Amino acid sequence: MTSISALKNTHIKGIFGDHEGKGDSGLLKLSEFNNFLIIQIVKYKKSSMPIENIKIDNLNLNNEPLNVRCNSNTRILWNGPNNWLLVSSKKEISNEINKKLEATDFAITNLSHSRAIIQIEGKNTKEILKKGCPYNFNELKKDNSLNSVYNGMSVMIDMIDDNPDKVRIFTLRSFGESLYHSITDACLEFGYKAV
Repeated sequence: MTSISALKNTHIKGIFGDHEGKGDSGLLKLSEFNNFLIIQIVKYKKSSMPIENIKIDNLNLNNEPLNVRCNSNTRILWNGPNNWLLVSSKKEISNEINKKLEATDFAITNLSHSRAIIQIEGKNTKEILKKGCPYNFNELKKDNSLNSVYNGMSVMIDMIDDNPDKVRIFTLRSFGESLYHSITDACLEFGYKAV
């Protein structure tokens, strides 16, 4: 089965908005992230299995709000109590998940084809987020994630880096185009490069 990008017909490469006189470093960079394995992991309430000893791709599951565990291939985002979103470039990690997490203790759901992911990078990234989301982004740090809304659309925001700011915004595939238009509209003021 071939994966078709959620923004295949929407994401157009080029430079847009107030870009004149700004070098490459002065522009926001906007891209679509695809071909990632996205797995939701939920521990059942009745399960007594401790999560402290569970490692997936050498990363622990933990119940620290907003916390992200990561390495070069995989990010495990805290999604709520005993609820995580695993995002990985390693497709074979699903075998490791199935071996380590028993079906009697965890619900494992592959969300790879049901999400659109937009990445924004640049010094005005948090300003773009502030335009559509009611969260205090001055508090958001590297390796934090949160669930919120952006212009009425349900999103998950993952802070990848803070020098320069880089975030990935996850939404349902059906909201992908609407979110993309909202984000690009907010980026016009600063100028952006779609890559």
